Amino acid sequence: MLPCYVLLDLETTGGNALQDRITEIAAVRVESGVEVARWSALVNPGVRIPYFIEQLTGIHNTMVVNAPAFDEVGPTLLKLLDGAVLVAHNVRFDHGFLQHEFARMGVTLRVKTLCTVRLSRLLYPQVKGHGLDAIMQRHGIVTAARHRAMGDVEVMQQWLALMAPAFGMEVLRTHAQTLLQGSAALPPQLETPLTDIPEGPGVYLFYGEGSIPLYVGKSVKLRSRVMSHFQAATREPREMRIAQEIRRIEWLETAGELGALLLEARLVKQHQPIHNRQLRRASSLSAWRLDPDPHCRPLLTLVQASTLDPAQFGNLYGPYRSKNQALSHLRELADQHGLCLQALGLESGKGRCFAHQIGHCKGVCCGEEAPERHHLRLQM
Repeated sequence: MLPCYVLLDLETTGGNALQDRITEIAAVRVESGVEVARWSALVNPGVRIPYFIEQLTGIHNTMVVNAPAFDEVGPTLLKLLDGAVLVAHNVRFDHGFLQHEFARMGVTLRVKTLCTVRLSRLLYPQVKGHGLDAIMQRHGIVTAARHRAMGDVEVMQQWLALMAPAFGMEVLRTHAQTLLQGSAALPPQLETPLTDIPEGPGVYLFYGEGSIPLYVGKSVKLRSRVMSHFQAATREPREMRIAQEIRRIEWLETAGELGALLLEARLVKQHQPIHNRQLRRASSLSAWRLDPDPHCRPLLTLVQASTLDPAQFGNLYGPYRSKNQALSHLRELADQHGLCLQALGLESGKGRCFAHQIGHCKGVCCGEEAPERHHLRLQM
């Protein structure tokens, strides 16, 4: 696929590269199609691992208390990455964490990256679901160590081994080169090709799952400005939240900078996007706020966006114009992803929810699914 690459996976104390820390690293270096090195290490994060992360990964605080800190293992990882492409599933996540950890050591990480989520999308454009669990189910891949770093690396390794005979090395090589040419920094779930966006003046709109924009912006160079949002996602909290929530991009070209400025102002006033600062003056929008505790019931609370501090926007999903729209979208998500109606607050009672009785819920309501796994699927 590539002359030299390193398959890598991290386990962390959470999903925020600015605040959370690495607890485990695994890497496999491949040169000319042959594995030449394999390495893994537990890492002392210097902070407590939350309980639900312990339950999800199996990495407990007692396991890392005597483990080396990142600055002790970082040099080993740099040697493994030397001259190689960093390959990971949702590589922006792993690369972002590594950038911050190396920065704390005074080291600037310079490495090309390739995302296997995006590679899967290129190979199977007609298929929905490109997370590791979906890939394992689709291709019959088995591991006894899911959510452990080396276990997840081995899943990627097995998947690539299956793709070579299925598509041919030349196809894999072509797709890999396409991803390396500037798109590796893009969110893996982004459906809009960046090459479709013009480089002239205009307004761009970022959308999540819903029909209301998450963010409206303007620029005299649309494509470059859009790309700058994603490049800043590992450094700036708002850009990180946008990168996590975005699904598609729309744009409107204008004759020049003034036209872009006026159109942006009108669209912000019309749509009141949740990530534009003008939202502070809005009073009609609502959003689902997700409780970080996977055992909390209900997991989601519908809140008025106007009552929230911008610092709270990281746990919000939406926005919605009405309560009915919010409930309708949540029911749709529950049906699509096998989420529990009781856990979401859409159904009262105890024991099995109605969705589980008809085979649409994976059973967090009756002990058949761990709350942490249900919580993770809800966030995805």
